[in-house]
Amino acid sequence: MAEARKKCLTGIRGLDTILNGGIPVGNTVLISGSAGTGKTTLSIEFLVHGAIMGEKGLYISVTEDSGKLVENLITYDFFSRENIQKDIIFIDIPEIYEKLGLNKLQFNIEDINLLIENIIKIVKEFNIKRVVIDSITSICYRLETEEKIMEFILRLGKALQEFGATTLMISELLPFAKGYSQYGVEEAIADGIILMGNYERRGDLLRTLRVIKMRGTAHSRATYVLELTSIGIMLVPLLKNGGE
Repeated sequence: MAEARKKCLTGIRGLDTILNGGIPVGNTVLISGSAGTGKTTLSIEFLVHGAIMGEKGLYISVTEDSGKLVENLITYDFFSRENIQKDIIFIDIPEIYEKLGLNKLQFNIEDINLLIENIIKIVKEFNIKRVVIDSITSICYRLETEEKIMEFILRLGKALQEFGATTLMISELLPFAKGYSQYGVEEAIADGIILMGNYERRGDLLRTLRVIKMRGTAHSRATYVLELTSIGIMLVPLLKNGGE
């Protein structure tokens, strides 16, 4: 029998049970969904629980100022400014672009290599074990072709895995998108896909979560109702016939 892979506990109520003990260490996971489905909150909570367990995290913000993002999390009980400051590094990717001279609309292979090397340098320097990229969709926009997107995600994912880092890549979707990523390439390459959505029932709009795939572990494929509470995300089964 194959040896069971070591798991990275997310710390999120219900998710580790769904994943049969957590995300296999080193996996690259797409957190896919449209706006307002809780993708960023889930990803931040993943980093905070990691910090509490002694695992340093890296949050790479592509479209939103990270300082503003942190301030929006103060209302959550799981938020700890002490852990944030000590064990989680927040980086705005425009600062990386500026530092590396990547202020252009489209990246070539050399630019991709430079960006990956810089991210890995940070991971190695601070012994990062959890990485969040918010969002991979915005980075892929600058890569232009499917070949470049594949090259970027494959090379970055492999390098992060070699350092024992587990990675969440946020994938932005339109409300009625059929796939799990903007360009289709991301979902084929990723080790896992967690789909977050909205479900209307009896006039209420419920947030939902479903694990589509996760290499290296058995997992539930059921749909769960996701609740954003003051103590963080909670997941309960979405039962059939209109019940919860």
